[in-house]
Amino acid sequence: MTVSATTLKNGMRVLTDRMDSVETVSIGVWVDVGTRHEPAQFNGVAHLLEHMAFKGTERRSALDIAAEIEAVGGHLNAYTSREHTAYYAKVLKQNVALAVDILADILQRSVFDPAELERERTVILQEIGQANDTPDDIIFDLFQERAFPDQPMGRPVLGRAEIIRRIDREAVAGYMRRHYAASGMLLTAAGNLDHGDLVRLAEAAFTGLPPIRIARSEPARYVGGELREERDLEQVHVVLGFPGFAFADPDYYAASVVSSALGGGMSSRLFQEIREKRGLVYAIYSFTHAYSDGGLFGVYAGTGEEEVEELMPVLCEEIRKLAFGLEPAELERARAQLKAGLLMSLESTTARCEQQAAHMLVFGRPLDMAEMVSRIDAVDAAAVTRVARRIRSARPTLTALGPVGRVDSYPRLVERLGG
Repeated sequence: MTVSATTLKNGMRVLTDRMDSVETVSIGVWVDVGTRHEPAQFNGVAHLLEHMAFKGTERRSALDIAAEIEAVGGHLNAYTSREHTAYYAKVLKQNVALAVDILADILQRSVFDPAELERERTVILQEIGQANDTPDDIIFDLFQERAFPDQPMGRPVLGRAEIIRRIDREAVAGYMRRHYAASGMLLTAAGNLDHGDLVRLAEAAFTGLPPIRIARSEPARYVGGELREERDLEQVHVVLGFPGFAFADPDYYAASVVSSALGGGMSSRLFQEIREKRGLVYAIYSFTHAYSDGGLFGVYAGTGEEEVEELMPVLCEEIRKLAFGLEPAELERARAQLKAGLLMSLESTTARCEQQAAHMLVFGRPLDMAEMVSRIDAVDAAAVTRVARRIRSARPTLTALGPVGRVDSYPRLVERLGG
C-alpha cells in the first residue's frame, strides 16, 4: 500500500492510495459538512444539495454529466451523512482526468436550475415516503432523534417533508457557498494512478472554491429516553441503545470488538441466544455509530407482537452480562472478524478510497493497516469490561415501532439493565 498526501495552495487536501494490480480508480471529494451543520429551518438541505449537484452546471446539462461518465464505462454517485457529504466516481485508470473534471464542475459551477429543483424535490419527497414505509429503516431515524433530541445531530438526513417542500433555490446555493470551501474538502483516490498527476489535475481544476467555510455545528449532547410509535405492522421493530464512542476515543476499537461479540454474526451471543435457541426474532444485531465527538452503541431487533414480551428481558440480560467480560474464544473470534473485514476491504478500490477519506477527515492523517490491526489486537479483557461499564453507565435510549403495547415500560427497562 502506497499512500501519499498533499495540500494544495487553496487548502484542499489530496490523498491517493496506489494499487498497481488493478485497472480502475475510485475517486471522490469528501466535504466535512453534513446534516448536523444545517439550520433547523433547512433540515435536509445538505442532502438536497447533493442531489442538485448532478442536475446541471454552466458547462454540462444533467444528461451530459451522466452520459460523459457512462460513455467511458464509469459511474458517479454521492451520499450525505450527519457529518460529511461525498461525491465519487469509479473509472478505468485512463479516465481519471475526466472524473476530476466532472467532480470539479459539479462542485464549483452547479446552476441549480429551478425546474430541476422542483423535479428533485419531488424525488426526495418520494424517498422520504419510502423511508417512512420501511420500518427497519425509519426506526433508526427515530432512535437518533430520541438519543439527541432538539439538536442537529438528532435530525434526519433526508429532512422532513414539510421543510423540503419549502426550501428554495437560494437556500441550496447559499448552503454550498457557505460550506463548500477548499479547506474543508478532501480529494481522495484509490487504484492505479500517480499521486503527482492527480495533484496537478486538482490544482488546475479546483480553482473556484472559497478558502474558508462558515459552517457551525453544535456539540452532540446525548440525552436518551424512549420514543414509541404505534403502527399497524406485523412486527415490532425495536432499537435499544446507549451513548457510544467517537472515532478518536481510546475505546473505539474495544467497542467494535464488543459489538461484534454481542451481535455481529451468527456465532454472536444475541444471534445464538435469542434467534437460534429461543426463536424470538428473525433479525437481531448490534451496531456502533461513531462521530467526531461521540457516538451510539445499540441493538436492533425485529420480532412479533407476542414475542417482544419475552425478548426484552433476554436482551437486557445479555447486555448486563457484558460486564462479566467475554470468554477468551469469543474475544479472539470478534477480533478476527474485525481484522478480516479490514483486510478484505484492501481488495476494493472504493472501500480503500472511502476508508482513507474517513481517516483524513477524523484524524488528519491516513492510518496504516498495520496500525489498525494492532489496535484491534490490543483489545483485552480489561478493555471489554471498561466498555461494558461505560455503555451501561448512561441513560438508555429505547425506540419501538409497530404494535408496541407489550414492549417493556421505560422504568421497567431501566430496572432490568441496572439490576
